[in-house]
Amino acid sequence: MAEKLYMIALSPTMTEGTLARWKVAEGQAFKAGSVLCEVETDKASMDYEAPKDGVLLKVLLAEGGRAAVGDVIGIIGKAGESPDALLAQLSPGAGGTGSKAGGTVAAAASSAGPSTPAPAASAASASPVPGTAGPGLSRPVEPHVAAHAGPAPSSPLARVLAAELGVDIRTLRGTGPGGRVVKRDVEAAAAGGSGGPAPGRAGPVPAGARPGAGPSSSAVPRGPAGEQTVRTEPVAGKRAVIARRLSESFFSAPHYYLKRTVDAGRLLALREALADPEGRKPSINALLAKLAAAALAGHPAVNAGWKDEGAGKASVEYRSRVDIGLAVALPDGLITPVVRDCGSKGIVSIDAEMSDLVAKAKGPGLSPEEYTGATFTITNLGGFGVEEFTAIINPPGSAILAVGTALDEPVALPDGTVAVRKRMRLTLGCDHRVIDGAVGAAFLRDLAGMIEEPGRALA
Repeated sequence: MAEKLYMIALSPTMTEGTLARWKVAEGQAFKAGSVLCEVETDKASMDYEAPKDGVLLKVLLAEGGRAAVGDVIGIIGKAGESPDALLAQLSPGAGGTGSKAGGTVAAAASSAGPSTPAPAASAASASPVPGTAGPGLSRPVEPHVAAHAGPAPSSPLARVLAAELGVDIRTLRGTGPGGRVVKRDVEAAAAGGSGGPAPGRAGPVPAGARPGAGPSSSAVPRGPAGEQTVRTEPVAGKRAVIARRLSESFFSAPHYYLKRTVDAGRLLALREALADPEGRKPSINALLAKLAAAALAGHPAVNAGWKDEGAGKASVEYRSRVDIGLAVALPDGLITPVVRDCGSKGIVSIDAEMSDLVAKAKGPGLSPEEYTGATFTITNLGGFGVEEFTAIINPPGSAILAVGTALDEPVALPDGTVAVRKRMRLTLGCDHRVIDGAVGAAFLRDLAGMIEEPGRALA
């Protein structure tokens, strides 16, 4: 019997997803466990696996289309079965059950004619907010993070290199063991011009351009002398989702900012003291995460989150555990890996976990559980020489700490003399619905004290 194929929840907070690509064509048979389609959340791509053997009878959501969790995206069944009865249920006003009428999916169902391939569109994804899988299939197989979006496997190094060079790794034929795409395949594609730009990426950085800088002059087509020319790139995929999520956060949460300058000399000295025999030192972010967790233990409101419950009702969730997110820049957007329960972990352990998560974010990708649910976020632009900045809160947290670079500055000492000290500027962004000004100020005061006396705080 034909069955509806629903958009499934890929993470606990997801309510919408983008269908990046169908891996099975209309009318094509598949086996249980094979990948039917690739679904994008805000920061990850997932494979939707077939729960049983069957045939994709009808595609109802085009590639690049967005649907809410529980919406019908296709119809599956046995060879020779007709999807017409289920399509009739999905038509506007049919009063059918088991689907969410409306939106892109309902529109696709109502206009569906004879079986034709779904048209491709520019990919976009949606902001993850609470949601669960809808009715229909008894229980969709839980998806997993796609280590490689195409039919051939690939090495982590190849994926990282492809991202840097703007090569679409899905178009490459691997020469490694078992057809695996390896480093030399990516390099050959970049040198020979084969393999299109990776989706959502602008392609390789032009020679002479600085990474992270805006497009170089060579990237903009030149017209006749004196004539203005413009290069336009559509915003899609992760970048579109990031824009939407940040806008929602900034305009829904009443932000306010508290600033404080701290003496970072002893923090930097502690980092040096924690170096292992081979000279490896924990990151500043790991030290800050541990100290922030210690400070948050005394200020539970700063570790809390606002929760809209609908019908004008809301609540504040107080968390017993400190899960700290670290903002990491990627070529196509921003991701926030989360280190769980920082309060119970040592600095070395936090640093190792952070390093592993950052490597996964820049390589094969993170699972939703690894980048969602931060109760507090740290963003550090000190490595870029930024002295001071403000940041937008990362839900479901209610506070974010922006950290600037450590500068040599003259400081007046109690005895009237002047000395040069390493000074670092902190900016705490708070959601005023959860964190009152005095509460945020008290937390920042205590955190500053711990940064200036880290040995005492961690003793």
